Amino acid sequence: MDTKPELLAPAGSPEALDAAIAAGADAVYFGASAFNARMGAQNFDGSALDDAFRKCRAAGVRTNITLNTLVYDREMSDLLRTAERLYRLGADALIVADLGAARLIHRYFPDLCLHASTQAAGHNTLAAIELQKLGFSRMVAARELSFDDLSLLCRESPIETELFIHGAICVSQSGQCLLSSLIGGRSGNRGECAQPCRLPYRSENGKESYALSLKDMCLAGHISELLQLGAASLKIEGRMKSPEYVWGVTSIYRRLLDEERNADPDELAQLRALFSRSGFTDGYFTGKIGRGMLGVRTEADKSLSAANNTAENYARLASERRRDAELEADFRIGEPSRLTLRSGGIEVTESGPVPEAAKNCPLTAESAAKNLTKLGGTPFRAAKVQINVDEGVMLPVSALNALRRGAAQQLSERLDEELSRGRTSRLPDRIDPPSGIRPAAFGSARFNSPEQITPNRFEVVYLPLERYKTGSGANGVIIPPVIFDSELDEVRKMLSDAKSSGASHALVSNLGHIALAREAGMHIHGDFRLNIYNSYAIDALMELGFESLMASPELTLPQLRDLGLPAIVYGRVPLMVLEKCLIRDLYSCEECGRRGFLGLTDRRGVRFPLIRTWKHRNLLYNSVPIYMADRRPELERAGLTTGHFIFSTENAKEVGEVLEAYRLGLGTDKKIRRINK
Repeated sequence: MDTKPELLAPAGSPEALDAAIAAGADAVYFGASAFNARMGAQNFDGSALDDAFRKCRAAGVRTNITLNTLVYDREMSDLLRTAERLYRLGADALIVADLGAARLIHRYFPDLCLHASTQAAGHNTLAAIELQKLGFSRMVAARELSFDDLSLLCRESPIETELFIHGAICVSQSGQCLLSSLIGGRSGNRGECAQPCRLPYRSENGKESYALSLKDMCLAGHISELLQLGAASLKIEGRMKSPEYVWGVTSIYRRLLDEERNADPDELAQLRALFSRSGFTDGYFTGKIGRGMLGVRTEADKSLSAANNTAENYARLASERRRDAELEADFRIGEPSRLTLRSGGIEVTESGPVPEAAKNCPLTAESAAKNLTKLGGTPFRAAKVQINVDEGVMLPVSALNALRRGAAQQLSERLDEELSRGRTSRLPDRIDPPSGIRPAAFGSARFNSPEQITPNRFEVVYLPLERYKTGSGANGVIIPPVIFDSELDEVRKMLSDAKSSGASHALVSNLGHIALAREAGMHIHGDFRLNIYNSYAIDALMELGFESLMASPELTLPQLRDLGLPAIVYGRVPLMVLEKCLIRDLYSCEECGRRGFLGLTDRRGVRFPLIRTWKHRNLLYNSVPIYMADRRPELERAGLTTGHFIFSTENAKEVGEVLEAYRLGLGTDKKIRRINK
């Protein structure tokens, strides 16, 4: 390809920002003090934020700012004020996960680029098409995509594709993990993940292992393939990492991309010395998914990093990286001296005194260039120099210095002006309220298998698409939460067959499913996996064609009341969607193929049911069900006169008992989870 993708580096602190700039990043991503998915990073606020933009402008480095958490209605105004400040500071793009926030940012700042965070669960081209409708110009691809699926996505997507090439990867599909939130109250969707996946778990055969802890991704050995893809951006993960890590990793990938080659063994060893979890994995990229992807941070890993993380003066190194400028000077008899600088499409000219007739040491092009190119104290470096000098003229060194300083100052000011041109305040004093279009509300339930379904009064009954069965009592299907481009045709065929067999409703987990459900002629309903936190997201999704929506299970009763959406009122919530088949790792393919529930037990003895789904993916469920049968008055005060039931491990008899308990408002002596007040 003619144009290389940008190298996008993390900057979790001012020191890490210096390191990224010094190491040659084309662009950096960092967060302000709030609304970003790495609240544990130092991040930037106040003067530090101003300084960060100033440094990036001086070095010609693009700024992609993270506003990638989910937000409540009461926070939306503050988020938009933050977006406004970033806009006026000259942010090149905002990385956003919340669809409601994205819709408003695009409304008030239509010329500000929006990048869909990996938390938005962009798995295929169909998702990119829907994101474009919401104002996004780039999608950060899911980290689980293989080279073949990335090729399809980059080729067919109507917007740019950004992909991760190095750093930590979640064992759950991005944006599809509720483990930290529902077991510990620290939401990954709010930038507070406690990383329970890095802890040991025990399988049912008593063996303890770090079954959910993946090695870091490293695609340094696949640069030649990455350059074939046509991706807009290659991204290094690590806003929680040290400046030494950012410097080292970015430097190596900069060299590899510039030289268009794969890493050699020494470079791979250097990357491992900077940080690894028992080495690296490229399993998702190559499609070689298995237990070899697992790894933990060992004492040997830590010792290796400690021995190799040598601090540099990153601020000094960053200051040495400057913008290319063309320099042209004219020293003519009888005319004012002139110095012209050009950079970033801007041209400025500084005029000085008329050259004098030389008495002994005439000015030469070489001597003028030597002085005028001393741009070390400015944001520029002379990339191209042209000096026009008449014979026999002379100009004092002080005049040359004044020309250089004046032109550099002019150019710097003009570049700043150009960056902020038109970027004036766009927000009204009062943010427009949501349209008030409300989705339909009705009782619904999902079952894991046809055998569980008993007589009920639900308006819509769902089964997983791959398990839909005529005559089971189900009239809806759950579209698989994850679908790659290479799998779309198979899903289309299953949806067509289900429609022919009586299914008329489709439960949709992400934007990439909308077109599939529409093509099949089904009613489109939004699952809890859409992570709806605010009424602006409701508006955005309703405009995309949803008939009903479901609130996030992370919300409290007062928040559900304010949102006005049905919620999960019974059942074990799926906590993770796993691309790597954990059952196959812990047990065997034979047991995996049974499709029955197995278990994963944590250090407290709490067991989480686990089941295989379509394409060998797994669902990890919460250890206890939500139970609100005896809290009907609380539900009604929150406006929850109907809701959604999840039946997973229950047999038909147990399903009947649950339904009867909800009809009579009965309590239970089993371990349960409540919707928080």
